[in-house]
Amino acid sequence: MLKTRETVPVQAAGTSGQRLLISSRDAAALRHLQGYCQRLSGLVVSTRLVTNGHTDPLYGLEQKPDLLLLRVSHLWREELAALLQRPVHERPPLLICGPLEEREGIRLAMQAGARDFLPEPVTEEDLRAALSRLVQESSAGAAGGGQVVAVINAKGGSGATLLACNLAHQLSSRGAGTLLLDLDLQFGSAAHYLDIHPGHSHLDVLQQVEELDGMALRGFSSHFSPTLHVLGGRSDELCLTQDVRLEQLETLLRLSRSTYDWVVVDLPRQIDHLTGVTLEQADRVVIVVQQSLSHLKDATRLVRILRDDLGVQGNRLQVVVNRYNKASPVTLKDIAEALRCSDVQKLPNDYAVVSESQNTGVPLAQHSPRAPVTLALRALTEDLVGAESASQGLLKRTFGRFFRG
Repeated sequence: MLKTRETVPVQAAGTSGQRLLISSRDAAALRHLQGYCQRLSGLVVSTRLVTNGHTDPLYGLEQKPDLLLLRVSHLWREELAALLQRPVHERPPLLICGPLEEREGIRLAMQAGARDFLPEPVTEEDLRAALSRLVQESSAGAAGGGQVVAVINAKGGSGATLLACNLAHQLSSRGAGTLLLDLDLQFGSAAHYLDIHPGHSHLDVLQQVEELDGMALRGFSSHFSPTLHVLGGRSDELCLTQDVRLEQLETLLRLSRSTYDWVVVDLPRQIDHLTGVTLEQADRVVIVVQQSLSHLKDATRLVRILRDDLGVQGNRLQVVVNRYNKASPVTLKDIAEALRCSDVQKLPNDYAVVSESQNTGVPLAQHSPRAPVTLALRALTEDLVGAESASQGLLKRTFGRFFRG
């Protein structure tokens, strides 16, 4: 039997808060969480005590809640699997607590769309902070915004920065406001590719991002053109991964999405809390490979991590073969089969044109508008613009805890 009780907190006259459902199989834990949540303004709290029957916390609801707080039980595998069976658009923003085993449980929670996991005993301070983030992220998602495209090498030197810079330039040339965000904190070269000398760095922005609005973000960014802005590091500045908190990057990505039509992120070839949150938030993840066995092995491992560990759906992945050679023993078919990707796009090997473009800091569309590699990049851009936006979530902070200890 499934039981649901509605409890409405005190709210300001004339306001309607977001609807939070707390679901649990443990009556004492349910009362504990309800007591904390009812003291938060702006939430309409209801509870569901599941005593038997279905493991889906949303089963049979006439109206889906705006937010879901799930206290998992010993049946956490079944409870999370039930949520995973629902289409992405039917899952409300999710917060999880309870006896969840780290490795498998956290991975399933991430795939189910959990924004955060709170270990027990849950404190009121931690729950208040997590719910506050959940409300902000939900409101930002409802408001819509630009598209985030993450570009990453399957193996070092595959050409991700080349692709990110020229993709951002082509998107901006269509009149769309575009931000090129270089997240290679130590050896980023996006500014060099566009012959830009940043006055401010991404570290400057990240350290005060919670106080910034869209106008301030535009001011901190370097302007290649009125529609293409660049935010990256300075060559005289050393920035370490531990210098940036996960919450700062999440806020920057939300602000960038709400300020620009497109946000193209050039990622370093590594998986940590910063690249992880970007990959999970991205509407499209572009993986750049070349035609060799070593590239293919690394690409296979990267795609497995994205799909199985980060929960990135296959329709959000795009594989691009750079410096394509028709005579290579590693064919497009080999790459498609190994990566389980039906649509593999290619950039021709146009070394002289690409090298001169990089050395002069002039994007390919301006440097050689009719070159084969430029035309291929234009086709990739058109495919990206025409593609239906995939559903997106936010990386759960628990993923960051794996790296922060």
